[in-house]
Amino acid sequence: MKKEMLKLQDVSIRYKTGDFRQIGLKEYFIRKLTHNYHVEEFWADRDISFTIYEGDMLGIIGTNGAGKSTLLKAVSGIMVPTKGTVEINGKIAALLELSSGFDEDLTVKENTYLRGAMLGYTREFMDSMYEEIIAFAELQDFQDRPFKHLSSGMKSRLAFSVASLVRPDILILDEVLSVGDGSFRKKSEKKMHEIIRGGATTILVSHSVDQVRAMCNKILWLHKGKQVIFSDDVEQTLDDYVSFLNTKILPDYEASKE
Repeated sequence: MKKEMLKLQDVSIRYKTGDFRQIGLKEYFIRKLTHNYHVEEFWADRDISFTIYEGDMLGIIGTNGAGKSTLLKAVSGIMVPTKGTVEINGKIAALLELSSGFDEDLTVKENTYLRGAMLGYTREFMDSMYEEIIAFAELQDFQDRPFKHLSSGMKSRLAFSVASLVRPDILILDEVLSVGDGSFRKKSEKKMHEIIRGGATTILVSHSVDQVRAMCNKILWLHKGKQVIFSDDVEQTLDDYVSFLNTKILPDYEASKE
């Protein structure tokens, strides 16, 4: 039996918005005391549940505002769900924002070690992996350059290289494989297949239907923060998703079970 790596049960994430920044601290307390402070609630995700196992590659799809990136922040530990539980079995490496975890004023080499430290790896381990990481990112000639001098494509290559070559138990990618030139995208996808064959569990958020179709064996479709379906029938779900993009009509999966 495959090892359970990640389980979400009824995960919901709520944002609260108000006018605190505009009114300042003193006025905030006055309005709180007089019950004159307006707060709005926004649920980015509601009641998301799924389980994935060792070696699974989960594709998360949905239009902008579906709650995909917020959900990944809860999975990676950046956010605590308002409701529900996230159970993780293993070390996670997450690429949610390509520039996060880097210091613009440090060099490429210094940032490589910094990113590795943030993922929990020792200096000795990073010493052993450094040359391979830089070679995969194709940044051998830029090791002593300040990170801020790199193009966005170069930054994405370094971020992906560190995350994929340090061999995490769970790898989370948010639109990362869509960045960079065609040759690096192909190399990234090849590396992803190697990671999957090695038993790692991967979560990929992508707007590329073809990419999800080619790489994933599980799929989660989110729409306006709600779970449309979690399935291992990737082909049919993606066909339904493409149809939805054209018609704006969501499939009624519950009705189809009756």
